[in-house]
Amino acid sequence: MHSRFDTLAAVVLPGTGSDARFTEDAFSAAFAGVGLTTIAVEPDPTGVVESYVGALNAAKRRHGRIVVAGISLGAAVAARWAADNASSTAALALALPAWTGDPTGTPAALSAQFTARSLREVGLDAVTTAMSSSSPEWLARTLRRSWASQWPALPDALDEAARHRSLGLDELARIELPTVVVGAVDDAVHPIEVARNWARALPNCVLRTVTLDMIGNDAGCLGRAVVDGLELGSPQPPSC
Repeated sequence: MHSRFDTLAAVVLPGTGSDARFTEDAFSAAFAGVGLTTIAVEPDPTGVVESYVGALNAAKRRHGRIVVAGISLGAAVAARWAADNASSTAALALALPAWTGDPTGTPAALSAQFTARSLREVGLDAVTTAMSSSSPEWLARTLRRSWASQWPALPDALDEAARHRSLGLDELARIELPTVVVGAVDDAVHPIEVARNWARALPNCVLRTVTLDMIGNDAGCLGRAVVDGLELGSPQPPSC
């Protein structure tokens, strides 16, 4: 077990419309390298946030303290849970945060709402085909798999995500846990400025950055970025 943590378990939460397999690909190898077993949570599309919180609470009961990680919506849920369960959180890893506070009008919320509406109007096959033609191959492959598994509840899951209020900067500033925020510098849906703002607000945080091509070539770059930040012996200022 890595000396930085007094736990063997890391719970990772997927982003909107994504699945446990992607979070496993993103985090498990890097976490295994520091003695952590990854518990990748499969979202319940009929109640995504509830399923995430339930998984975190179950891990807390089983393991006591845990590393809490999430991508996009998963990052927002992870941050809120950690704020409410600081004594049970060994460290916090927040990848690709999508918004701060109210989601209204943000790129990720608008995208989720548009996709949900399109799914209801024309169905899964048509929307998946359109998404595949306009997305990087790796993202299209990932979403084809996860969307199919969450259908027909997928539109409701997307709408739930688009309504989810994340912590505000003042609330993030009260989280003193060791934290890494990972942002993608070229992701319009998860703006890098959101990641930078979160990293500035969190008092014991390191910012690491990646690109969408890096994620596409190897999703494990997210986990390696997290471990790189958490392995620092003392808090450092954001890296960009």
